[in-house]
Amino acid sequence: MSLIPWFRWNDTPPRLSARSPAEMVLETLMMELAGQMREVERQQRERRNAVRKICTGVDYSWLASAPRPTYDLSPAERLQLEDVCAKIHPSYCGPAILRFRQLLAEREPEVQEVARLFRSVLQEALEKSKQEEEAHKLTRQWSLRPRGSLSSSFKSRARIAPFASDIRTISEDVERDAPPPPRTWSMPEFRAPQAD
Repeated sequence: MSLIPWFRWNDTPPRLSARSPAEMVLETLMMELAGQMREVERQQRERRNAVRKICTGVDYSWLASAPRPTYDLSPAERLQLEDVCAKIHPSYCGPAILRFRQLLAEREPEVQEVARLFRSVLQEALEKSKQEEEAHKLTRQWSLRPRGSLSSSFKSRARIAPFASDIRTISEDVERDAPPPPRTWSMPEFRAPQAD
């Protein structure tokens, strides 16, 4: 009989993180950037080794140890990216990561270009969230606006003139001098406004 289950009563139950959603988004996005930079650097190293192997005809990859990452973000660039990441709403974190991965797969950038590409994806996400927020504000304004004032403002400005036209025709001159044809009782009388 094992005593391990008896010792677990003293363990503290796992708790949810006390971090805010903005901190979690920041950490997630920065971890994604760091991981993708390592992956791009590894792919570049493999490409260089493959070219070297083709040129020399000798494979010494078994002899070499894995090199350390050579490219790292400058502190200023890291702070700028963290500032932009902090502005991303949690609901846009996943789509931003997916878009970033998609662009990396399409373009196969150099390591130095990854941070710039990441920043552009974050800017796209921020613009998209602002557009959706503005659209939401507009729909809220329209839904809260009283309905009566909208219809009365249209009634005061609307005039029925189905035959009015800015294009001069020969028949228009003839129709102007002729008396209006008699209408049936069910049809309303329409007249174009007189432009004098």
